[in-house]
Amino acid sequence: MKQMLDRLQFREAFPTFGVPEASSNRGYAPCQLIEQFMVSIWCGACRFAHAEMVRLDNVLCRLFGRFDMLTNERVQGNMYRWLLDKLPSMKSVTLDLDSMVVTRNGQQEGAHRGYNPGRPGRSSHHPLLAFIAEFRLVANFWLRPGNVHSANNVLQFLESTLAHLSGKTVGLLRADSGFFDDAVLSALELKHIPLWLLRS
Repeated sequence: MKQMLDRLQFREAFPTFGVPEASSNRGYAPCQLIEQFMVSIWCGACRFAHAEMVRLDNVLCRLFGRFDMLTNERVQGNMYRWLLDKLPSMKSVTLDLDSMVVTRNGQQEGAHRGYNPGRPGRSSHHPLLAFIAEFRLVANFWLRPGNVHSANNVLQFLESTLAHLSGKTVGLLRADSGFFDDAVLSALELKHIPLWLLRS
């Protein structure tokens, strides 16, 4: 993990991401916190979805004055564009979009009863994921409550994902039925992105 980050020159690039600096002189450097977080996931830490839910908490955002939705989207976009610039020069990519249901046991925040074909009546989350097929690389991830409609925020997710791609052309977009929405289809037609709809 350390060798990979060094090869990518992660620490040198970090100041360009726009991550807010710590306001306390006793605070940790943001780069150190992000590295620790990535390493903890790499080592098998679980339930990091809690961080996603905290990020969306309006009270915490007002208290700490940073990392609201707009700030997070800006930082995430900067980091993705930096990472994708490191990939081999491939102008056209295949983008896979997936909406899935993740069953939850317990009282996780954001878990609600909704459509859950595997375990009807159980609480779940309903995330959206995007992958670059050629590199098996996650290009975007949004965690949604389990009681939202399949098409909830899919257009915004698509636009966010395309913004992450750093000028690369989507030669083919493959998506499950959760993305079968008039607004998404119209947007893809305007952008001349061919679509292959997959079964859920």
